[in-house]
Amino acid sequence: MASHPIFATPFSKVYPLYLQKAMRKGRSKEEVDRVICWLTGYELVDLERQIALQVDFEQFFNHAPQLNSSSSLVTGVVCGVRVEELADPLMKKIRILDKLIDELAKGKTMGKVLRQ
Repeated sequence: MASHPIFATPFSKVYPLYLQKAMRKGRSKEEVDRVICWLTGYELVDLERQIALQVDFEQFFNHAPQLNSSSSLVTGVVCGVRVEELADPLMKKIRILDKLIDELAKGKTMGKVLRQ
């Protein structure tokens, strides 16, 4: 089975889109970074390093220190697909991140986005 093209896409190409989406709705870069770090376990300096190295999504998630155990609580539809029904583990992580950024942009409180 061929891998999805998003897996080889540099995270650094999509990161600005996450920022634009959130900032258009009045959210900050710091909030976007906090969501990404919460999900992946990266410290901010390590997140910035991954962006600078232009690693692809596969490497980004493979090198992530630890996926947050509460990420399993992220459910719902993103890009027309139910997150909790995705079979491919990498695609599921990518879509969870998309869903979290969507929720942030839609004005949910940080506590709700981070499943606290």
